[in-house]
Amino acid sequence: MAPELSIDLDELVEHWTVLDDERALVDAKHGGTRLGFALLLKHYTRHGRFPTGRTEIPDAAVEFVARQLRVPVMDIGAYEWTGRSIERHRAQIREHLGYSECSVADAQELTTWLARHVAERERRPERVRDELLARCRSERIEPPARARVERIVRSALHVSEEAVSSRVTSRLADGSRQRIAVLLAVTDDDAADAADGDVDGDRAVLGTIKEAPGSVSLDTMLTEIDKLLAVRAIGVGPEVFADVASNVVAGWRARAAVESPSHLRTHPEALRLTLLAALLREREREITDTLVDLLISTVHRVGARAEKKVTKELVNAFKRVHGKENILFRVAEASLGRPDGTVRGVVFPAVAGGEQTLRELVHEFKTSGPLYRRTVQTTLKASYTNHYRRGLIRLLDVLEFRSNATHQPIIEALAMIRRFAGAGNTTYYPLGEAVPMHRGLRGDWEDVVHREDTRGRRRVVRMVYEVATFQALRDALRCKEIWVVGADRWRDPDQDLPADYALRRVEHYRTLRKPLDPSAFVDELRDQMHAELGALNDALPKLGWLEIAERRSGAIKLTAPEAQQEPRNLRRVKAEVLRRWGTVPLVDMLKETVLRTGCLDAVTSVTAGGSIRPDVLAERLLLAIYAYGTNTGIRAVASGAHGHTEDEIRYVRRRYLTVDAARSIAVQIADATFASRRHGLWGAGSTAVASDSTHVGALDQNLLTEWHSRYHGRGVLIYWHVERKSMAVHSQLISCSASEVAAMVEGAMRHDTTMDVEANYTDSHGQSEIGFAITRLLGFDLLPRIKQINKARLYRPRAGEPDAYPRLSPALTRPIRWGIVEEQYDQLIKYGTAIRTRTASTEAILRRFTRNASHPTYAAMLEVGRAQKTIFIARYLRLRDLQREIEEGLNVVESWNGANGVLAYGKRGDIQTNRRDEQELFVLCLRILQAALVYVNTLMLQDILDEPAWSDVLTPADRRGLTPLFWMHVLPYGEVNLDMTSRLDLGADGGRGVEGLAQAR
Repeated sequence: MAPELSIDLDELVEHWTVLDDERALVDAKHGGTRLGFALLLKHYTRHGRFPTGRTEIPDAAVEFVARQLRVPVMDIGAYEWTGRSIERHRAQIREHLGYSECSVADAQELTTWLARHVAERERRPERVRDELLARCRSERIEPPARARVERIVRSALHVSEEAVSSRVTSRLADGSRQRIAVLLAVTDDDAADAADGDVDGDRAVLGTIKEAPGSVSLDTMLTEIDKLLAVRAIGVGPEVFADVASNVVAGWRARAAVESPSHLRTHPEALRLTLLAALLREREREITDTLVDLLISTVHRVGARAEKKVTKELVNAFKRVHGKENILFRVAEASLGRPDGTVRGVVFPAVAGGEQTLRELVHEFKTSGPLYRRTVQTTLKASYTNHYRRGLIRLLDVLEFRSNATHQPIIEALAMIRRFAGAGNTTYYPLGEAVPMHRGLRGDWEDVVHREDTRGRRRVVRMVYEVATFQALRDALRCKEIWVVGADRWRDPDQDLPADYALRRVEHYRTLRKPLDPSAFVDELRDQMHAELGALNDALPKLGWLEIAERRSGAIKLTAPEAQQEPRNLRRVKAEVLRRWGTVPLVDMLKETVLRTGCLDAVTSVTAGGSIRPDVLAERLLLAIYAYGTNTGIRAVASGAHGHTEDEIRYVRRRYLTVDAARSIAVQIADATFASRRHGLWGAGSTAVASDSTHVGALDQNLLTEWHSRYHGRGVLIYWHVERKSMAVHSQLISCSASEVAAMVEGAMRHDTTMDVEANYTDSHGQSEIGFAITRLLGFDLLPRIKQINKARLYRPRAGEPDAYPRLSPALTRPIRWGIVEEQYDQLIKYGTAIRTRTASTEAILRRFTRNASHPTYAAMLEVGRAQKTIFIARYLRLRDLQREIEEGLNVVESWNGANGVLAYGKRGDIQTNRRDEQELFVLCLRILQAALVYVNTLMLQDILDEPAWSDVLTPADRRGLTPLFWMHVLPYGEVNLDMTSRLDLGADGGRGVEGLAQAR
């Protein structure tokens, strides 16, 4: 466990105050012994164990306790941390606190308890270890040594896995077991042949099931349908894992996905069947989600291509006619002057250009009027009928759509389409057939769907009806008004909400720090609006940078803040870094970070053991991370001087370096950086992050890569959350059309580092009224840079007060509808709780709150967002410091994006894979490299600025601009030469070193 290198006053008072009942025990000692004994006692009281040495106790705690005991701090140097004296002190502390040493019987009981109550829902060793330590504290048992703790944890995980796998296997039908066994009948050589297309039938099924989908196309849709049917044919139903935690099933699925058939065959039968059953069950849900994605994308593509085709045809013939009013006047004047004349003799001569001008005028009306939409619809129908219909109709056979009563007509329409799918080329549905009418048939589609037949009867055109229904289905799916049985992301939205909400309602309100009474919530929000609007109204005459007046371009006119004083000495500091350490290879920075933080220990949380020595495994993992993070690839990295072959590195990457492992490594580096910072240099711990996305080119034979109109290319977005001192706490790989509001909330809530996020800076695309509402419910501030702030509107907190803020009236609009908020308040808290408790992804929950949705809570969410946005804009306009703070925060994440191109230089920075897990691994390894750069630079800067000659060099402007994200001294290129015994000369604690890696197991 890393020592607490930083600690605030509240923690000191709470955990390091010597209490009255401890005084007698402490006062019996003298001098340094007294101080050392008191520190042992307080550390044991807090952690339930003794410190491993002086380095584990924060300096602030030593000074705090020394002042209480009136003992000089320097006397702690005389205390002996080994020997008979400290053993006697430990025995006295145990007796005083009622603790006992862990006996063999205690270890057995702890193992049994962990296996039954913890390991069945949590498979990560570090989390199980935390539960073990907490159990020891509650049972007043002193935790055993680290090695023994690890043995207890491994034993509990093993016992639990055996018990759960036996239970899961017993639920599999005999036929399902046999079909699963067939999947592993393929040998490793056969698996290689299967990849080349030389193996058919059941032996190639496992490889096919693991394959990622291709790009949006009819072939991909048909392939995924066949894949889903193959998985379902094996017969692993939801009841098999009914009482198994979802994260445990996901862990088994990840494990089965990376293990080859030969590895899987080495497991006991129960575990082997369980791993494959988990893979099949999870893949069934994933493939179902993929098919829904394909349906949505295909329907969109059909419509988009139809519009593009028609527009191109019309634009080629289009010529805008100017002076239409004058033409109309001349035609009318000539017609009234000679009402009995012919059109050619009277009308044509009255218009400049004659007949041709009138033809162009008619054509312009047709291309911009209702005929344009009808032409698009006709073209869309033809594209659907001739190509895409085959796949979409097959989807109706494999996917089960459900909805509430409001959208049941669409479900009924799908059933009818499926029933008449094989009716041949019949144009209309049969007479007398009750054709379900739904909202997708209104508007532009109404006149196209209905047509009179040869006998003048109004009939429903079958193919047009299908097209309109699929478009309505797409809209309803996107906001989860219709869902799919057996899906994960597209499942019943009620399953996204916490199942125990009613039972733990008061607890959930308390956790979100929200009042139970909706009127109290409304009053607080309304009072804040009133206070901020009143403060802005009163301060407006004194704000030289702000004008609010009636103007066509927008009521608000805001002048940008003046430039800040430029730091003068930061270049000197960076030059000193280069002079002292020279040009440092990037791989050495990564190596130093690994040795100092022990971050590769996180890999053990996603592996199931292995025969590779820990030090060898660490080197190969390091090389794999470097290969992915720089985007140079394993083949290029394997050519360096390190003694590891390409095949060895590839094996370790496939077997050990999973997405979860890489994410855990990045989190550990971030936490180590926070712990190593000196408050005197960097200030108090940051509570704000800036989030923004960067576009990365990527191959397009997958579902994630999309065209981005702003960057004019195909690719994906990497969404970063970076705190004020340049450490990324979260990263996400998202599509170009994904919700950046959801990505912002996801990162702020689920970064998993020790940082407490209280505010989030975003660019204009990261904010919306829904975003303001969600962040208000979750308890952190959304601080965006708002695009077109000149046109922003401020809502009124109360009705009936038109003269409340006279100076702001040009920018004010209607009052907030508080009644809707009070009616839906409990539902708002329920959705906020769902995001906080991770019952579903933020994007899945926010899908219900789109403009296509008719969800009743949507209106309430918008009103809360409008109120919170008004509060923010009023503060933002009034406070110059807030404007600068947001700009500075966004500049940090822009710098992080700038470092991407320097570090990920391979293949011009483009992602050269279509596999989603490989793309995510690239992002995470790039984050690890940059985190390692920030960590080492932090230590370098501290080493320099701690010296007396540099202590008074930095000005306030220098300290404001000081950042560890710089790379003038870094060498990311060239041959990768790895020597784990060579170290960077840094003054801070050197970590475990290579010897520690070799002894880790």
